[in-house]
Amino acid sequence: MNAKARGPIHKRIPEGDSRERLVCEECDFIFYDNPKLVVGAVVIAADGRFLLCRRAIEPSKGLWTIPAGFMELGETPEQGAAREASEEACAEIEIDALLAVYSVPRISQVQLIYRARLGGGERFAPGVESLETRLFSWDEIPWSELAFPSVTWALRHFDEMRGKTEFAPRLNPEKT
Repeated sequence: MNAKARGPIHKRIPEGDSRERLVCEECDFIFYDNPKLVVGAVVIAADGRFLLCRRAIEPSKGLWTIPAGFMELGETPEQGAAREASEEACAEIEIDALLAVYSVPRISQVQLIYRARLGGGERFAPGVESLETRLFSWDEIPWSELAFPSVTWALRHFDEMRGKTEFAPRLNPEKT
């Protein structure tokens, strides 16, 4: 919760609002539970292969993903995407552009996915949240073992934007 609330917390619709919220009955503090921001990147090596991480944690433990995770307070989305690449793949990345903005309302997420190059001498290794990290050519990507639909979307959107220097960020595919 939040340290500002001092008394009993109850669900109710605050005055001027249209949604039920958690409200402190003593001080009228309102707890706004809003969507979470996920940041990540489709990362490619100089030879065009894609950096993927095999998840060591749930959800989707054992499946492959791009480096991505929840944005932290006090960081920009770009900083968060770079941090996630460092945490999950021990990799430095160079962000090129915002590739996509995905909405996943059933789990209250907005995902900002960047296009990036593998930097730092192209060194990478499994981080604490990864069982394995590996570079895949387009034809080697384990499509049936990808952790989340948005990973597939991001990889396909990357492929559509390959070689383009300017483009509008992609959105959820029409059929998800």
